Amino acid sequence: MRDQPRISVAGDFLSTRIMRHRYKDIRRHSRKDTGCESERDANIDDIPEGDAHVDEILEEIERLKEENRRLRKENEIFRKELEMKGFQIDSILEKNKILENRVRMNSTNSSKPPSTDGYRKPAPKSRRVKTGMKRGGQPGHAGHHMPVPEKSDELILHHPGRCEGCVRFKECSGTNFVCKESRFVVDIVMSKKVIEHRVLRAERCPLADGGDVPEGCFPEGVSAHVQYGDTVTAVTGLLSTHGAVSCSRVSGLMRDMFDITLSPGTVVSMVSRCARKVAPALETIKDEIEKSPVGHFDETGARTAGRLFWVHNSSTSEFTYQTISRKRGLEGMSDNGVLPKFKGTAIHDCLKTYWKFNVSHGICNAHILRELKGIEEMEPNHVWPRLFRLFLLSMKASREDAQGNGSDMLPIGQLREFDERFDRIMNLANRERPPPPADVKGKGKERALIERLSGLKAAVCLFIYDFEVPFDNNQAERDLRNVKTKVKVSGCFRSIKGGQDYLDVMSYLSTGRKHNVGAFPALMAAFDGNPQIVLQWS
Repeated sequence: MRDQPRISVAGDFLSTRIMRHRYKDIRRHSRKDTGCESERDANIDDIPEGDAHVDEILEEIERLKEENRRLRKENEIFRKELEMKGFQIDSILEKNKILENRVRMNSTNSSKPPSTDGYRKPAPKSRRVKTGMKRGGQPGHAGHHMPVPEKSDELILHHPGRCEGCVRFKECSGTNFVCKESRFVVDIVMSKKVIEHRVLRAERCPLADGGDVPEGCFPEGVSAHVQYGDTVTAVTGLLSTHGAVSCSRVSGLMRDMFDITLSPGTVVSMVSRCARKVAPALETIKDEIEKSPVGHFDETGARTAGRLFWVHNSSTSEFTYQTISRKRGLEGMSDNGVLPKFKGTAIHDCLKTYWKFNVSHGICNAHILRELKGIEEMEPNHVWPRLFRLFLLSMKASREDAQGNGSDMLPIGQLREFDERFDRIMNLANRERPPPPADVKGKGKERALIERLSGLKAAVCLFIYDFEVPFDNNQAERDLRNVKTKVKVSGCFRSIKGGQDYLDVMSYLSTGRKHNVGAFPALMAAFDGNPQIVLQWS
């Protein structure tokens, strides 16, 4: 069998290392012979004619030139042999580059979620420009503090220490002491309250006819011999949903704080009861989002019932509506129910399914900035990613300046300038990363981003034409963040119903928070029959 061809790259590398070491050795001896103190001082004129070292250098150069010609010839032969066997060297190198870039991807330079970073999470790098101001509150900041309670629940008097042991203390304690200073301590009382309901029956009634004596009845909701009250259910539901605490830990907390024993199954049942109480408000929330001029849409995965399900989010700055579905695409978005009836501008990422709905589209440019950062790191010789990143930030700054001046649109000339600048950068991108040949499979992330930006120019730049359209889709991502926290703590949702109950409660509480209604008051209002409180500004 013929010997396998050697790797010419390794041979070339080895010969280069040998040449470097020999040349350094020769230069060192030359400096000693000529009396030069450093290599910089050494000059060919300082070496006497006919010096053996000069001849040795020239011979070494000729030998290395010959070896280089031989290695180049071998490399060409090996390349032809590999191509005859079906190996395309350029294609292999390109695939290797793609794999190396994939390894360098993380949540800061791609669309990968932070949970995939693991222990290799990169140090955060803010895109904010330094202003030179100190950290913390700036001059003119309103500030916040604990308000002084109007009325205290308990009063404790502190007399002078030497007076308390005085024989005439009782004589002075009536009118001799005045308040010098008051301080308040706000605390909570951890207690359990047991309410007994008794139904009474009259032993005899003068007005009863035929022995029909009157008797009372239990109020609605009091149906078992021993049961938990609405406050216990609300607190348990808040810990499991809003607090993202696992069911077993909720059981432990309720036992330790209130001496109330709950099984994990009871915790799940209480969350389900909370979901039933808030249900009347959810349909109204959904209708309000459908009528909004701008909506934020996103989806995220969540392990449910042993499989991958998708949580679909539809929200605005005032309302949140979330559902769970087995499908991520058209079916899941349609099951959510908002997009099919939505007529405003939908802000989302570049998932193709969104373009199947008849709405106006706006792109999340925060995603674009992350992808541009990744290409800058992986293709440092390409200029267009940095130019386009600065271009996006320039448009964002121009819009913010215009809004700060009370304007609702940019000047026509400035819009035309941005349009031309977009096209110039895309032309540069096409020169730096042209389309691959027709016979090459795959085009790479850089080329895919170039084609996406060129095709979605209107959606990318929509925020400078319509000031109601935001620069990014951070609203939807913030509304979905609680789902990732819950799944990270609990691992998964055990059932589809359990997952949807959680999302119903969180949709209700998120809407309440956006209307300045606290989580606990909002949930207690739902138990009191007034779930619509989250739709009203407080």
